Amino acid sequence: MAELHIMDHPLIQHKLSILRDKNTGVKEFRELVSEIASLMCFEATRDLPTEEVEIETPVAKAKVRRLAGKKLALVPILRAGLGMVDGILQLLPGVKVGHIGLYRDPETLQPVEYYCKLPSDIAEREIIVLDPMLATGGSASAAIDFIKKHGGVNIRLMCIIGAPEGAARVRREHPDVDIYVAAMDSHLNSHGYIVPGLGDAGDRIFGTK
Repeated sequence: MAELHIMDHPLIQHKLSILRDKNTGVKEFRELVSEIASLMCFEATRDLPTEEVEIETPVAKAKVRRLAGKKLALVPILRAGLGMVDGILQLLPGVKVGHIGLYRDPETLQPVEYYCKLPSDIAEREIIVLDPMLATGGSASAAIDFIKKHGGVNIRLMCIIGAPEGAARVRREHPDVDIYVAAMDSHLNSHGYIVPGLGDAGDRIFGTK
C-alpha cells in the first residue's frame, strides 16, 4: 500500500499556524498557500529519478545529477488547488499543468465533475494532484479516478491539511497513491469541514464567501 506522509518541518508548521488564523487576510493567505506548497514539493518529489551527466564548470569538468525518466504534471482540483500551483512552478517551471473541476454537493457531500483537461501525454508523466484540503476524500478520489481513466498511472496527492476520514477513503479507493499532507487534523464536522482546519480554502484564497 502507498504511504501517508505527514510533513512536520518547522518552516511548514510555522506558516501553517498563520494560515489557520481566521484573522489572516486574503493576500497573506494566498501567499502562504503558495509558499507551503513550494516547501512540500521538496518532500513530495524526493524520490524522482536522476541520472549522471557530465558538464564543465568554470574550473573543471564535473559529473553531476539531473532529473531523469518520466516528466512531471501538476493537476490542481479547481478552484482551491490553483492556489498551490505557482509555488511549485517556481521550483519546476517546465512542468505541464492540467485541471480538474469538481464541486461538493452541499447535501450529499459527493463530488460533481464540471471540467477535466489534462496533458495529452499524461500517461508518461509523474502526476501530483493538488488540493489544499483533504476532507471527505470524495473530490480527491474522484479526481484520481478521472486521471486514471485518461491513462495516468504514477499519481501522488498533495494537500495542506487532511482529515483521517479523507485519507482513509483515498487509501482505500486508491491504494497505489501516496498522500502528502502538512497536518492531519482531528475529524470532520457535520458539514464536512475539517476540525480545526482553516475554513473554506477556496473562499479564503479568492476572497469569496
